Amino acid sequence: MKLFITGMPGVGKSTIVQNIVSLLKERGYWVGGVSCPEVREDENRVGFEIIDLLSNRRGVLSHVRLSSGPSVGKYHVNLNDLSKVGVTALNNAVSESDVVVIDEIGPMELQGKDFQEAVMRAVESQKPVLGIVHWRIKHPLIERIKGRSDVKIYEVTPQNREAIQAKILEETLNALEK
Repeated sequence: MKLFITGMPGVGKSTIVQNIVSLLKERGYWVGGVSCPEVREDENRVGFEIIDLLSNRRGVLSHVRLSSGPSVGKYHVNLNDLSKVGVTALNNAVSESDVVVIDEIGPMELQGKDFQEAVMRAVESQKPVLGIVHWRIKHPLIERIKGRSDVKIYEVTPQNREAIQAKILEETLNALEK
């Protein structure tokens, strides 16, 4: 069971994933993988962090003040932290957790070849995966994931986000109880 959500920016995709992670942890499940929350200074988004959900190890995924690394919009991607934190988190989640979380597979994360490989190892594993795919990006990795018979993709809207959260939680719990 591999469940991915997509949707317009700001619709609540990461909030859904965070809520499900909290509910799974409350029930005693080990949840690993990555989260990539915004970094804000005052009211302005200046970058993204990358967090290992098992160890809570943190790194800088991207920032407006980085001067090296691939450029995505106004940000530069920190390939070192993407690899050291992100790839390690996904590999550890596949071997040590009950559920693998990938928040998100988007333009910044896709800059890392080793991150792409770690994503596919997670998707090809026997573990349940809960992830977010960027809503409009066309990339061979995302197309490969979408083409798998064991993958379901839900599009989140303001109208359906609570129902989708409940559905994904139910499907994840069913997969874990098998």
